[in-house]
Amino acid sequence: MATAVLLDTLTTATPVLEDTIKAVTALAATVTTDTAACASSLAKTDAAIAHIGLTTSNIWMMICTALVFIMNLGFATVESGLARSKNTTNILFKNTITPAIGIVIFSLWGFNLMYPGKEYAGHFFGFSHFGLEAPMINGVLDLGYNAGYTYWTDFLFQAMFAATAATIVSGAVAERIRLTSYIVFTCIMTGLIYPIVGMWNWGGGWLTSIGGDLPPFHDFAGSTIVHSIGGWAALAGVIVLGPRIGKYVDGKIIPIPGHSIPLATIGVFILWLGWFGFNGGSVLSADPALTSLVLVTTSLAAAAGAIGALLTAAIYLKTLDLSMVLNGLLGGLVGITAGADQMSPNEAIVIGLLAGSAVVFAVVFFDKIKVDDPVGATSVHLVCGILGTLFVGIFGARGFGGSLEGAGMSQLIAQLIGVAATAGFVFPVSYITFTFISKTMGLRVAAKEEIEGLDIAEHGMKAYNIDADKEY
Repeated sequence: MATAVLLDTLTTATPVLEDTIKAVTALAATVTTDTAACASSLAKTDAAIAHIGLTTSNIWMMICTALVFIMNLGFATVESGLARSKNTTNILFKNTITPAIGIVIFSLWGFNLMYPGKEYAGHFFGFSHFGLEAPMINGVLDLGYNAGYTYWTDFLFQAMFAATAATIVSGAVAERIRLTSYIVFTCIMTGLIYPIVGMWNWGGGWLTSIGGDLPPFHDFAGSTIVHSIGGWAALAGVIVLGPRIGKYVDGKIIPIPGHSIPLATIGVFILWLGWFGFNGGSVLSADPALTSLVLVTTSLAAAAGAIGALLTAAIYLKTLDLSMVLNGLLGGLVGITAGADQMSPNEAIVIGLLAGSAVVFAVVFFDKIKVDDPVGATSVHLVCGILGTLFVGIFGARGFGGSLEGAGMSQLIAQLIGVAATAGFVFPVSYITFTFISKTMGLRVAAKEEIEGLDIAEHGMKAYNIDADKEY
């Protein structure tokens, strides 16, 4: 009897259980579908956020590229202002053709010599291919190239730096170098010297993994990779060229003042503005915290550099020399460039003061040893480039008392190795190159042409067509 009742109950309950199972199965399917849809929606949201981040950072990088490009105008006005008027057209010509040559050569092989790829990590030299080949996916630019910028933006930003390194040489050899010889050296500078050394650090080369217990060499935006490279090449060029006629007479240093301090001043402020892109863009993204810190340390070092040069010139030289203050400001900028991302505001001020003061002593020193540099390029870019690189191992997060692994003496040794390696390659290669040019095609203009001025001798035109007897 009980068994029959149980069977009847199960028979009656079976349809209900089947309906319940179907309902649960349907609900599970709905949940699975909703979960999949939710996951898909989240993935799309993440992709959209990443795309917005890439777009924002890429726009910032392009703005910084434009700022660095404008620095060419700053170099042109500083150099022409600190030189004599009879050489103005020649100087403007050099500062126009230098970025033109630099950008083209960097596109043909320099970029891939400096950034040859991961397979050359830790090497002294690498090269991937000629020309620019952007990564593509199904015929569309691969936006996964980098989280902060596209391939094209990367190339153009780096090309501006290559042109800057070459432009530094122009100022030091001004007023007596043959234009064709300068162009030949510029090709070698942007096509070989700069990208090879740049690869050592920024291209993932041996300075990123020195070995032993030493941390990687750190050069945030190029105190060594850009400015010291240009400075060492400039020093080699000045030595091979020799001083301008009338600069050193009977053991005395004869001042040869520039023709336009207003032009030089305008140029320095253009360079200061451009440096916001130079250092700010070197963050390689629009990271709000790091970008804003870099812009602050950059500006503080520039301001302190001007003050350091002012005080040093007033005390040491007993003069309020505006050209010293202008170069001191640039020295502060060069000095902070290697460690702008590592320093506190107060440390940036100290670095600026030291670099600005160093410029004054360096200008006097180079004059005493008869290294004739009309614009002070070696004092600003070489001396302050070296100091700025070493400051990374002294101040900031990587310096003594810093919080990063290897901070202090280990980092300072790594910085010294980078400085020494750069000097050991760039100076002799540049010296040999300038000497070879001198022996083959000639490096220096004739004395008559130098006295007459390179505007007429090289270009057949004056920068200023002013007739004293004519009213304007």
